[in-house]
Amino acid sequence: MTVQLSNLEHLPNYQITERLDVVYGSTVRSKHVGKDLFAGLKNIVGGELTAYTELLEESRKEAIDRMIVKAEALGADAVVGLRFSTSSIAQGASELFVYGTAVKAIPIQQQPTYYQPPHDQSGHHPSDQPQQSAAPTPADDLPRFNPFG
Repeated sequence: MTVQLSNLEHLPNYQITERLDVVYGSTVRSKHVGKDLFAGLKNIVGGELTAYTELLEESRKEAIDRMIVKAEALGADAVVGLRFSTSSIAQGASELFVYGTAVKAIPIQQQPTYYQPPHDQSGHHPSDQPQQSAAPTPADDLPRFNPFG
């Protein structure tokens, strides 16, 4: 089963049918002393600290994977309202925390659109008729799900 992730309060092209629970994942990482020394030198001359960029990328992936395991255990189809947070735990160690709302969702049935030739029963060309506004799509009149209450 693949759990879909969305930082929105809804999941595009899906209808949320049930809110399950808040799920989260976290990881605490410390900096490597050698990389920290190199980063200090790089900080003097400027530029991207690639060692830290890689560390944060690995941390995000690990935290997301842990959150997904919790969502799957609840039988969730998706996690909406996805957010990240970081905090300093100790000198040289930081926590990366990700959280969201695990939900059940079903795909919204898309209505097929058919081509209609440009004429009406009176034989007039459509450009002779005043333009009518487009009909709303089925998704426009669906209530939006608020994962926070």
